[in-house]
Parts: sequence; structure tokens; C-alpha cells
Amino acid sequence: MVQNWNDLRHMHFWSLPKSFGKWLFLGALMITSSFAALGQHVLPTPLKTEMSSGAYQFGEKLSIGYTGKEKEVAKYLTERLKAYVTIKRTSGTSCDIQLQLTELPQEFGKEGYQLKIDEKAIRLKANTEAGLFYGVQSLLQLLPAEVQAGKEYYLLGYQIPGVLITDAPKYAWRSFMLDAGRQYQTPEFIKRYLDHMAMLKMNVFHWHLTEGQGWRIEIKKYPKLTEIGSKVAEGKEQQGFYTQKEIKDIVEYARKLRITVVPEIDVPGHSEAALMAYPELSCFGEAPKTVMGFSDVLYCGGREETYTFLENVLDEVCELFPSSYIHLGGDEAPKGKWNQCPHCQGKIKEEGLKNSHELQLYFSSRLANYLKGKGKKAIFWGDVVYHDGFKLPDNVIVHWWNWRGHKDLALKNAIKRGHQVICNTNYYTYLNFPITAWSRYKEARTFDIQDIYNNNPSDLADPGSLVLGMGCALWTDWHVREYMVDRRVFPRVFALAEQMWNSGERLPFDAFYRIVKEKYPVLREKGIDIGPGMKEEIEADFSWE
Repeated sequence: MVQNWNDLRHMHFWSLPKSFGKWLFLGALMITSSFAALGQHVLPTPLKTEMSSGAYQFGEKLSIGYTGKEKEVAKYLTERLKAYVTIKRTSGTSCDIQLQLTELPQEFGKEGYQLKIDEKAIRLKANTEAGLFYGVQSLLQLLPAEVQAGKEYYLLGYQIPGVLITDAPKYAWRSFMLDAGRQYQTPEFIKRYLDHMAMLKMNVFHWHLTEGQGWRIEIKKYPKLTEIGSKVAEGKEQQGFYTQKEIKDIVEYARKLRITVVPEIDVPGHSEAALMAYPELSCFGEAPKTVMGFSDVLYCGGREETYTFLENVLDEVCELFPSSYIHLGGDEAPKGKWNQCPHCQGKIKEEGLKNSHELQLYFSSRLANYLKGKGKKAIFWGDVVYHDGFKLPDNVIVHWWNWRGHKDLALKNAIKRGHQVICNTNYYTYLNFPITAWSRYKEARTFDIQDIYNNNPSDLADPGSLVLGMGCALWTDWHVREYMVDRRVFPRVFALAEQMWNSGERLPFDAFYRIVKEKYPVLREKGIDIGPGMKEEIEADFSWE
């Protein structure tokens, strides 16, 4: 029994007797634009939103106008809406939805857009297809939760209030990192998170593919990397790798979502899995004694065989990933073995280096220069700029992470030396840090969405030209399995997406968080297991597992 218009609006047309069809149609037309728009805020917050009179109303048919240049975005939008209306794609300009690549002012950049909605049409303009795509993401957020999630819904008569949205991102780099090295995630799970990234207007998927607990990327020249290296850990979801075919499929899936996949091959440390497969590449030809924590069994920095091996690996990595960026790790590499190794000490003397730390910088520089020859930029964690005295190649980008240990030292040193920086501090962008203590994450490594929104060190008010952008990360230390990821990421990721995208005046936290909570119906329709956002929201029986 339909009790009110709200019940009516959310009932599925095809689940009712046919005799109700005409009555439902007339009822749907009576829904006011203000009612239909309840809770339909766009996140991340657009730079400027101006409400206007009138409203666009969905009929039985929908025409999408575009030229050849906008074809891929038109196809994407068609796929998202074709279950709800009969769609015709056309090159005409008198259409219900008009996608147009045009010359907008410089401040719109490559990813900005203008979305205008009135009673006549929905018009979306941008300088590039990426801008159109992000405009489409904003448009989708103005539709019912069921439509956003691809679920059944009767869209006929639904109205979007008149609005003019003018928008452009704060940063060119807006990344989400997933640690597949410690815990393997299926390709289907990866694609699901790529979809979430698109919703959040994130454009870089930083894929941590090698770690002590697992080597996850197929390298045809060195088959033991996956034959052995993908199976070195014994926990649940800790064994597995991605074939080159699967990787190409994921990269293409991401491309259609305007997401660049940046692989991380972590060297010389965090390489226990690779050295279990090829122990001859370590200083003394020994396999690591454990893979569950980082050790001083590193790739030997003194032998040329190491560099040949890694260059061959990078050849295949560069073939698989068209990204201009390759992440080479460079963090947490204890030098105990290097200090004892005659090959490493010989290389230090040969190259006029001061010590084993400078040997790592030499090691990193050689690989960065190798990538430079392929037209690529090399990203390293901030560990490579803690000390003075060694000049890194000009294609090196510094990934600032260790706020807990070194505050903003990596940021300052990188900028002083002219390197671009990605801001991704462990306080407060590491989403594996839960809101309350769990496993080996004690109270000192916890934070909630308000901590992110108000106190995130990565959220720079005046970043400067060398700050490439901002990232967030989901590490899988201590067995964070697939089913545990959602509740760590959502809802806190909304605050991070806001900081990456919105360059305008920020809402007070309470107002922002109210809007985040309005997104919960969409998240639930998408099947996302929403975790708590605030410490006081955690109930006694809640578990991070």
C-alpha cells in the first residue's frame, strides 16, 4: 500500500500490477523539483554552485548530443542510464543532454567543467574529455541513489532542479593507493574500487604490487617471481598474482574512468618475496629468514647483476603500464648486510660515495635514470631526501609519507631541491589506521574523519607549484582482507577526496559531515560496508574485522 509520495517515488514500476502504470506516471509528474533534490549534494564540493528556477524532468526517452570527440564519455553516460530511459545518441545540438568540448577559460584547466541544468536541457562543457567525465560524475550525484548504484528505479518524471555548477580540481594528482603486496585482492575487487575512485573524482590508482609478503605482477623473463614469490606468505588472501593479461584489462578499465594506474615496484627494501624467488640477488646469496616484517636482506647494491635484473623487470612493467610515472618505493631499507657486503662496499668506493645510505641513493638514481630514458618519471618515498649531499635525477618525484617520524622534513627538502611532491602522510591519509585500536594499531595510530578534515598535515593551504597533488593509502598490514577494506575507507575517504579536489572555501566540519551522511543510501545501494566516521559512533560490539 502506498502511504505517501516518498513511498511512491522509491517503488519500482515493474514490480506493480500493470493497472497501476498510468496512475504512477501521473503521480510521478507531481513530484516537485525541491522534493526530488533532497539530499542530492555533490561531493567533492564544487567550486561554485548557483541554483536557478526551473527543473529538468526525465521523460521516457533521452537524447545525448555529442561530436566524435566526446564519444567515449557519451558511451559511459549511456551505459549508466540505459536501464532507466530509452537513449538516442546523436550529433545534434538540440538534445536533452549536450556534451561539448569547447574552450573554457584557463582556470578550468584539463579537468574542470561547467554543468548547466534548466527545464530545457542538461548542458555539460569542458576543455577535455576528462573534464566532461567529472561533470558526468557530478550529474549522476543529482540522481536517485538507486540509479547511481545501477539498481532498479522508475525514473520517469524525476526532476533535477535548475543549477549552474562551475568546477575545477585543486590538484592534478589525486590518488588512492591499495596494498596488494601484503594481501592479494581479486581483479573484480580492484575494479570495484576503481569505480569508487571515479565517484570521488580521484584520478590515480597507486598499485603497490611488490612487498615482503608477495610479488603480485607476472614478469615473463623471471617466472619464479610469481611461481615462488607470490606464495611466500601463508595467511588467508596472501597468495596470488596478476597475469599480464589481467593487468592490461585493469589498466584499460581504469583508463575509461580517467584513472591512471601507477605501479609500485618497491626496491631495495620490502623485497623479501623477490629474494625468496631469486636469493642470488641478495648480498650473500641468502633468502630472507622471514617475510612478515622488513629485514636487512636487500637486493645487493654492489653487483651489476642486480641492476640488470631490475632493468629487465622495469622493461616489462613499462610495457604493461602506459603511465608516465613508475613508483620505485625506497623506504625502510636497513643497511646491515650492505655494511658487511664486499660488493656494496666496493661500489661505494668505486663511485666515491660516503656510506651505505648514499649507495641507496646511487641505486635509486640509476633506476630513475633508466626510466628517464624511457620517458618516465620515478616516484620514491620521502626517505630519499632526508639527508643532504646527494643530487637525485630531475625526473624524481618525492612521496611524502612519514609525518610520525620526520614531520614535514621530506616536503621541505624535496621542494628545496626542486622535486615535485605528493602529499600522503601517515597522519591523516593512511586509511588502514583505524578509528580505534585494532591488532598492532594502538591508540597512537588511530584517527576519525574529523581529524582528517581539520588536522590533516597533507592538506596544504598554499601548496606551491612543486606540490603535484595529494594521495591516500590503504595498507593491508596485519591481514586486512578484502571484506575489511570498505569499513576502513568509508566514510573517511570523503574528507580526503574533498581536500584533493575542492579549492574553494571549506564548509564547517559539522555541515560537511551531514552531507557525507546523506551519501550513505548511495553507498549501501552500491553494497559498501560503511564503517564509523567518528570515535563516538563506535558501538560496543563493533569490530574492525
